[in-house]
Amino acid sequence: MEAWQLTAELILDGKAALGEGPVWDHRSGRLLWVDIEGMRIHHYDPVLGTNRSIQLDQRVGAAVPRAEGDGLVLALEHGFHLLDLATERLTKLADPEAGQPENRFNDGKCDEAGRFWAGTMNRKSSGPTGALYCLEPDGTLRKAIDGVICSNGLGWSPDGRTMYYIDSPTKQVVAYDYEPTAGAISNRRTVVTIPEGEGVPDGMAVDRQGMLWVAQWGGWRVSCWNPQTGERLGFVRVPAAQTTSCAFGGPDWDELYITTARTGLSEEQLAQQPHAGGLFRVKPDVKGSPACFYGG
Repeated sequence: MEAWQLTAELILDGKAALGEGPVWDHRSGRLLWVDIEGMRIHHYDPVLGTNRSIQLDQRVGAAVPRAEGDGLVLALEHGFHLLDLATERLTKLADPEAGQPENRFNDGKCDEAGRFWAGTMNRKSSGPTGALYCLEPDGTLRKAIDGVICSNGLGWSPDGRTMYYIDSPTKQVVAYDYEPTAGAISNRRTVVTIPEGEGVPDGMAVDRQGMLWVAQWGGWRVSCWNPQTGERLGFVRVPAAQTTSCAFGGPDWDELYITTARTGLSEEQLAQQPHAGGLFRVKPDVKGSPACFYGG
């Protein structure tokens, strides 16, 4: 029996094909998020209710602000890039899977040292052809995990000593010991298993108490888990089946922003969930930590 249930409210009827990757930029007071299949980067201003969009020419798996200036680092369909927000010009950094045209980058996030972690997936099959990569602030790129089916949610414990990671079809969240100086991972173990019939785990956020907030694709929800016990503490209902990711934001980091998708839904399904692809928000009784930005 869940201890609590909340319901998220629609704040932007974005109709994104595949909304993903929310990141709160406390410097601008705006939420950065992407539409992977729509090939767009969005900046949502909750005070003004506006949403600036930047159209790209390839799928965008993740976007994170750079620590210096107002640019972004991107994990695109064809590798890592920098984006100048003023000119909207891309600068290519590296494409580790140039020889795998059916793969694309998916979710990504930065650690406290400013490293950008992002992984890949196969768009046409469910084979383990993906990987998780780490882009160092100096531009060095390394492969951290191989044999991934659909690289997805990432997060770190409040003390920075544990990294959490999701390969969606496994229906599990795994944890690694994290050595922050080198960004090295070890001692893989499963900490959360999504129950049958509730879809698969997608994006993820970690609150200040170290609890995991996991978006469930096909599950109409974001669920909250204790990674120490594997226990589900409660969940947030979302009026869109394909709940993709979440991030804490707002001036006090006490608001949970949730992205969703409408790709692949039939006319009948869209009639049942007209706000699929929208941006949602809920105020749980807990706070998140400031997002980490790319150091390069």
